[in-house]
Amino acid sequence: MAENVSKFRFLVTGEGGQVGEALRRTLAPLGEVVIPTLAELDLTDTDAIRNWMREVRPRWVVNAAAHTAVDKAESEPELAFAINATAPGVLAEEAKKIGAAVVHYSTDYIFNGSKKTPWVESDPAGPLNVYGESKLAGELAVSCSGAAYFTFRTSWVYGATGNNFVRSILKLAREREHLRIVADQHGAPTWSFELARMTADVIGQIERLAEQGKCSLSEVALPLSGVYHATGSGETTWYGFAAQSIAELQKREPETKLASVEPIPTSEYPTPAKRPMNSLLDCSKLERTFGWRMPDWRESVATVVGLL
Repeated sequence: MAENVSKFRFLVTGEGGQVGEALRRTLAPLGEVVIPTLAELDLTDTDAIRNWMREVRPRWVVNAAAHTAVDKAESEPELAFAINATAPGVLAEEAKKIGAAVVHYSTDYIFNGSKKTPWVESDPAGPLNVYGESKLAGELAVSCSGAAYFTFRTSWVYGATGNNFVRSILKLAREREHLRIVADQHGAPTWSFELARMTADVIGQIERLAEQGKCSLSEVALPLSGVYHATGSGETTWYGFAAQSIAELQKREPETKLASVEPIPTSEYPTPAKRPMNSLLDCSKLERTFGWRMPDWRESVATVVGLL
């Protein structure tokens, strides 16, 4: 009976974060979701991570926690590496010991942005900042653990809760007359809830295959293990992202005076961390393998603005 109870138990990290909170909802129909708070699980404490894994004994570990303050990471690299690199590796090591599978989220910022076309999973990494370096180290730690794993590289994540670009831009649009936004960095905005929906769907597919074949989770998951790109469909710039978000708000509040938006080059908005100019990810591997394609980013922005 105990084995039955733990069959679909998830240990999810990143409580209170955009993706973590969305996963709480999308994974619930599949099984028990254990999602410790930051106070309960300190991801800089490797012993605490091991203890949680040994106590919970999840079938799936979904690591949605990360040090995502890109500029701040430049001045606190030890913390960024502890959370983004060491912690995922420990989670994956413990998962391997109990036959659990791992879902880990990574970033477009592991690339240097020099490519003219969207990046594919096999392209060589070349992060430009500490955040990207720490996330790349996390990817490698997970892949070297021997556990079945699915690393989903995503980009420009936002949602109706938490600190993110859309919420910040709409707040500023109400407060200011004019905004200047970078227009030469290219990428794809990704709604946190769509990322969580995709994750639940992929896990559900793998579990059905295991059940149909009467196989262990590892037998089914290991051949499919690897890195997958997972972002909203389409492409834009930070300027386009901001302009679209404000336009959606204006539709809902036609009488509200909102800021105008001016496109500027990266050179006019220096930041501590260097950003890639092109971080578009080719998501065709995810579609080929699991039949999943996220909606166009503009549709998702419209939905999220409507929720705010």
